[in-house]
Amino acid sequence: MLTHEQINFVIKDLNYRGIVAEEIQEELIDHVCSAIETKINNGKNFIEAYHEVLKTFGHTGGLREAQHQTIQIENQKTKIMIKNYLTIAWRNLRKQGIYSFINITGLAIGVAACLVIVLFIVDELSFDAYNTKADRIYRVNEEIKFGGNHIKLCQNGAPFASAAQQDYPEIEATVRFRSHGSYLVRPANATQNIKEWNVIWTDSTFFKIFSVNVLEGNPNTALREPASVVISKKMAQKYFPGKSALGESLILDNKYNAKVTAVYEDIPPSSHFHFDIMIAQVGDWPAAKEAQSVSFLSENFNTYLLLKEGADAKLLEKKMPGFLKKYFGPQIASALGSDFTMDKFLENGNKWEITFTPLLNIHLHSDLKGELESNGSITYVYLFGIIAVFILVIACINFMNLSTARSSNRAKEVGVRKVMGSLRSHLMRQFLTESILVTLFSFMVALGIAYLFLPVFNNLSLKHLQLPWASSSFYFVLITGVLMIGLLAGLYPSFFLSAFKPVNVLKGHVSLGMKSGLIRSALVVFQFVISISLIVGAISVNRQLNFIQNKKLGFEKNQVIIVHDAYALRPFPNVQTFKNEVLKINHIEKGTISGPLPVEGPDSYRNNNTYWKGGNQPTPNNLVGLQSWDVDADYTATMGMKIKTGRGFSTEFISDSSAVILNETAIPMFSLGENPIGQKISTFDGNRPDGSPDPDKIRSWTIIGIIENFHFSTMKEGITPLGLFLNKSDGNVSFKFNSANTKEVVQSIEKVWKQLAPAQPFQYSFLDEDFRKMYSSEQRLSQIFFVFAGLAIIIACLGLFALTAFTAEQRTKEIGIRKVLGASVRSIVVLLSKEFGKLIIIAFVIAAPLAWLGVDWWLKSYTYKTEIGVAVYLAAGAVAFVIAWLTMGYQSIRAASSDPVKSLRAE
Repeated sequence: MLTHEQINFVIKDLNYRGIVAEEIQEELIDHVCSAIETKINNGKNFIEAYHEVLKTFGHTGGLREAQHQTIQIENQKTKIMIKNYLTIAWRNLRKQGIYSFINITGLAIGVAACLVIVLFIVDELSFDAYNTKADRIYRVNEEIKFGGNHIKLCQNGAPFASAAQQDYPEIEATVRFRSHGSYLVRPANATQNIKEWNVIWTDSTFFKIFSVNVLEGNPNTALREPASVVISKKMAQKYFPGKSALGESLILDNKYNAKVTAVYEDIPPSSHFHFDIMIAQVGDWPAAKEAQSVSFLSENFNTYLLLKEGADAKLLEKKMPGFLKKYFGPQIASALGSDFTMDKFLENGNKWEITFTPLLNIHLHSDLKGELESNGSITYVYLFGIIAVFILVIACINFMNLSTARSSNRAKEVGVRKVMGSLRSHLMRQFLTESILVTLFSFMVALGIAYLFLPVFNNLSLKHLQLPWASSSFYFVLITGVLMIGLLAGLYPSFFLSAFKPVNVLKGHVSLGMKSGLIRSALVVFQFVISISLIVGAISVNRQLNFIQNKKLGFEKNQVIIVHDAYALRPFPNVQTFKNEVLKINHIEKGTISGPLPVEGPDSYRNNNTYWKGGNQPTPNNLVGLQSWDVDADYTATMGMKIKTGRGFSTEFISDSSAVILNETAIPMFSLGENPIGQKISTFDGNRPDGSPDPDKIRSWTIIGIIENFHFSTMKEGITPLGLFLNKSDGNVSFKFNSANTKEVVQSIEKVWKQLAPAQPFQYSFLDEDFRKMYSSEQRLSQIFFVFAGLAIIIACLGLFALTAFTAEQRTKEIGIRKVLGASVRSIVVLLSKEFGKLIIIAFVIAAPLAWLGVDWWLKSYTYKTEIGVAVYLAAGAVAFVIAWLTMGYQSIRAASSDPVKSLRAE
């Protein structure tokens, strides 16, 4: 063997003689060094051997002429060689059909998964970007903390918008939204109502701030008239098919006659709101009058600001403490006493803060009380982004490993090609062409997989994602990906195999590289760390959902049917008649009329107000934010709630109209002591003309019972103070039934409904289903986790298959010798599998603490959560190990079962 000094001498001398073309130089150095070694072996010293070799080439002139001719020939043969590369590549793919299929499939699955996730991330990041003024639009939030109350909401009082625009010239325009839930809607000439969810009350400045195209009508005047509405294109086609909707009338909730003054383009899916009907907040309708309120303390309006060009939102936000003192302080002082000041309020550790959220940040960075719709989460964007990167990296690594494992079988092919005159550059191009060709096939298959999988993913994620076939940048990214992955995957085989010396290869002396196996082992560990972590995540999310579904809630959610929109039966005596008639049906046990429900949703009409212990003066320290639910006397019994102390409501006690039932959480908040029954709580019962609470108008309720705590929000939140009040509220009628034939129960109730309200839609749901809907995002997360965890395992096992094949090929002769010496198939399978089995165990040891950190971080968002024990981690590790062992077992058994005569015949 030549020393490094001798090889460097040859390189420098050839450079001096003008051999500078890189592809020629590399080949020539190989040939010269091999020839020198042969002559040295025959007794020559290095210098003598080198000069004799140069002589055979014709010294400097001959070397330069050979270089010139080779370059000319190469240029002439480029097109022919490219065709030849493609032909040979295609033949090799067909020759190694099974491995080519695995190689292409593995990479295709990884690319398809990555592509789908990238589409999801791009869609999430593009929310509200359709607005041309998006960079200048901000939503106003409030955070309030006093006593034991802590409220974070994205709503404000009705006068906030006008006062802010009046005081701060950097505000160009404002708009408010006020939601009153769903509405029953019908054209004026129709009798049958349809329930519409996406209805909002808003200001005439909506079209000035948001980029929503108006198709009919004048956007500047559309919402300025009382009793006017603007509707989406979808609503126009639904209620006024085949004609213009402009000037037509819609009847809302059977009592409001609204004139259509504009039709606008449907709001894009990538918006944090999707209003189909917008009602003008002017006039004398009750909701419109609320918009004219001067109270800053009734936070019911979502307020948006459009800042002027160049205005700084951060600087404006810093001015909000002064705004609070000017407008909020006097109204609070009017209620709590003249000695109240915002400065004292804040000095005592309380908090009242106004902040702004940029429009483009709302969807992914906001989860406050009063959101117009459920938002996404930047956490999930990061999480899926990491999963996409990991899956793609795993797929690319597997692709490279399998390519290397199979290409090592072509060592003799390389030797023969070199003997026949092939240059190293030719061989490198050949391997790179094959790699790029396989990558191209993989990307084509990936597009097909992504196309087929997108509907499934859309169903899981509630998206409307599509492959952007019309986008030129999409194809640019695909082509770039093919070239990058193809080159990266083909570089190692091309450099590695093309460097073989023909003499050694044809004698069978081939070093297959990476002898230590450190890189391969690290890749296997990396793959299974990710796979096991994803499995743990999927199991943990599923266990938390099961915990939520099976936890004692404090009310009975099974076999309770809720009939919605009971107000359609008005007047109220008709609602009571409906309840009484349904109670006559077999299997109907109990019934109740109420607005609020023990589950969150658009049909749960809840209210929140501030109370204090009766007999005391209200102060910031004794005020309690209380959920105030208007129910009838049968509410607790129908919902299966337990009265812990005292009694429930009764129609026999007229005084119950001034009574309240509190939950357990409220007792210490009001400082009611051990015997709260008979004590009172109070609140303001009216406002002054300036909008501040009137301290002379106070109403009190006597506590007659304490109800056992029950969950009325998600498990992410603790149980807050709640009071039940005996008032008429006809939003829903709920019935407890006892029958396995649910369909018969529904039909019987619907029959009664149609008798009383034949023109009104019969809307119902089941309480347990509504409860599950509260956790729909977690359910989707669990399903998506399982999908991607499965993909990660599949891809990782393909990589393991590749490495097992690679190991088996390296040890073919060893296996043959062991079999000749009497080794059993079982012992050989164990021999080949135990190395990778150890790696998976190492991966489990690394993945377990990482997964624990991730799961613990996710569960911190829940006040009530399950325990994720060791069994979950062991189960995830066992699943990964069994799947991996089955993968290894196939290749190991195949190698162990081979005929030793065939593997040793070359010896």
